[in-house]
Amino acid sequence: MRHAGELAVQRRAGVRAGAWGSASATPEIPAVASDFLRRQRMMLIGATGPDGRLWASALTGPMGFAEAVDERTIVIEAVPGEHDPLAGLSGGEIGMLTIEPSTRRRMRINGTVRREGGRLIVHTEQTYANCPKYIQTRDVSAELAGPPALVSTEGSFTAEHRAWIEGADTFFVATRAPGLGADLSHRGGNPGYVRMTGERRLVWPDYVGNSMYMTLGNLELDESCGLLFLGWESGDTLQLTGRARVAWDPGDVPGAQRLVEFEVDRAVHIRGASPLRWTFEKYSRFNPPARAAFPEAGAEAGGPATGADGDGEPR
Repeated sequence: MRHAGELAVQRRAGVRAGAWGSASATPEIPAVASDFLRRQRMMLIGATGPDGRLWASALTGPMGFAEAVDERTIVIEAVPGEHDPLAGLSGGEIGMLTIEPSTRRRMRINGTVRREGGRLIVHTEQTYANCPKYIQTRDVSAELAGPPALVSTEGSFTAEHRAWIEGADTFFVATRAPGLGADLSHRGGNPGYVRMTGERRLVWPDYVGNSMYMTLGNLELDESCGLLFLGWESGDTLQLTGRARVAWDPGDVPGAQRLVEFEVDRAVHIRGASPLRWTFEKYSRFNPPARAAFPEAGAEAGGPATGADGDGEPR
């Protein structure tokens, strides 16, 4: 059933009660989802690291590196690398997203995880498919081997990071609701849809989705948030951890139903974190135009984490 955070956000957004949000997910992995999972080369995960902070990360491998071995168990033959903030992940709640940019298909999986050597074993609590809205089309063009290198660990953004963030068309967001689970979601739009509004702050528009509000619902209960920006052509990753909240007045930002403000506590940049190199093909036709500026941050901000997931991404 839906938790209190989802219900609160749905009421504020004017969504009628119904089988939305976590109520629509099932713990079992459908056969079609199992087949989809087996074909993927990348899995995005969100979890609490050894430092107690929430982080989002990417795992990669050959087709079949992530596989459903029964209707509620997924085995991932990969673990976060040594420089990754989730390198010490050994158990707890986990949110996962497997996405196929070439076909714009994706699947969400939430549950609990335990580590066994060089693999992760996930027991599923929620599985569900998402629509292809706001996913940019890409395909793997190369695979380059080489050891990842830690570039920086900062409490604020460098000039390189600012350019990366403001030029991005995709990122991933991890949230959690204590005792109720973690979640990992996709956010997409035209370059410029994410803007820096301060040395440690960024903001993005929350577009229309399918009214599940799972990210926003989690943030209603816990403002902890982890973001992951991928360097699709370079294999670099930029991982951010901090706190997010919603500004319910979107101003005149095209397509926005509300804005999500994020303040970074720590940023980790890893060079060559992923061996996969992707070629861009086209933007989603659903992307609203990006505007040059956002309203002042903080407008109509609702308490600690009134949500960062109007489900700008159809869940």
